Amino acid sequence: MLVLSRQRDQTIMIGDDIEITVVDIRGDKVRLGINAPGEVPVHRKEVYDAIKRENRAAASVRPEDIANVTDVRKKEAGTTKQG
Repeated sequence: MLVLSRQRDQTIMIGDDIEITVVDIRGDKVRLGINAPGEVPVHRKEVYDAIKRENRAAASVRPEDIANVTDVRKKEAGTTKQG
């Protein structure tokens, strides 16, 4: 891991397209500004981990699970029309 020291309003470059600027420092909190191309996703680590977890869960759905949901929806639609 590369560790750099920066002061407020100083910037770090990642490649040619990504800039990370120290916007503010208050106590133990550091606010960062990130300029990156639109095709580069930028997330806090905990959000990134949650997205990965949800993607893995969605990828583990079996075709028969989807068929079961479709069957339930059809039954619910039939009940609603009759009731």
